[in-house]
Amino acid sequence: MKAVILNKNGKLENGFTEQPKPKDHEVLIQIKASGFNPIDYQMLENELERKLISSPILGRELSGIIVDKGSEVTQFNIGDEVYCGSGSMGSNGTYAEYIAVPEAIVSFKPKNISFEQAASIPSVGLTSLQIFNRLKLNPENTVLVTGAAGGVGSFLIKLLLAHNIRQITATVGSEENRQMLLNLGLKSHQIVNYRDENLIENILKANNDQPFEYGIDLVGNYMSEVTAKVLKINGTYVDVTALVTKDAHEALFNKGSLIMNISNYTYGMIKKYEYYKNSLFEIKKLIENETILPPQHKLVGNLSLDTVLQAHSLLKNNKTQGHKLIMKH
Repeated sequence: MKAVILNKNGKLENGFTEQPKPKDHEVLIQIKASGFNPIDYQMLENELERKLISSPILGRELSGIIVDKGSEVTQFNIGDEVYCGSGSMGSNGTYAEYIAVPEAIVSFKPKNISFEQAASIPSVGLTSLQIFNRLKLNPENTVLVTGAAGGVGSFLIKLLLAHNIRQITATVGSEENRQMLLNLGLKSHQIVNYRDENLIENILKANNDQPFEYGIDLVGNYMSEVTAKVLKINGTYVDVTALVTKDAHEALFNKGSLIMNISNYTYGMIKKYEYYKNSLFEIKKLIENETILPPQHKLVGNLSLDTVLQAHSLLKNNKTQGHKLIMKH
């Protein structure tokens, strides 16, 4: 099968490799579309992320059609349209024509959307849903979301609004992204440009000059310090990036904040695969009911080295403009 492969020198190249065969509990999926994530290029550059490489073929989320299945697969048939976040739980990554994955992480694709739209969901959807489910928010709660125009941020805002959580303040970095959040249903006074002077003042002003109960930080680094400063005593800091600075940690400790780490890898580590299937099934229902819409996506190109390099560059330079980047297969 055709694939984009990481060679011995740590460089990506076009190549061919053997088509995987599904094990007893696995399905073989012909990939129709796959999504790109920052971790894809970070694995090539960053020691911590490099440890997550489990195959010379990268890529972690997909939609497609089941073309073969193991002898003990009970929930799917050949021809079923599915989507999943394969993470490092598949035979290979998604920069390929085929992948074999445990049936326990796969869900039927939402019927009312395309393969490209479906491939844009798993990573952002699983992360957003985990944040939402673990926080157990109610409409009185005050919530700050940093980096709200990104994939996870915009999906999370849709989830919050759909469940009547409205006391949200969001940070963005451009007029275009501000417009996007207005289209999702936030009001102008709820959106703060993080490039403005007096950022902390402006964030608090958006919340009636009160500190926040919850800070969901999708940016990290300097924004982790900002989030820590605007949290209430005993507030909750939601860490999605693992990029909290030493100063932010100190501020959070001094405030007695609860730090909630969000990680989708956890469930793969303990082989609790039903977490992935159940979460994706929940998202499928929300999309089919039109409670929420899939992320905005941008098609970068077809399965090739050029497409992968272009997508990595757009992600690295923060040029996605709030769109999920997709490769067609």
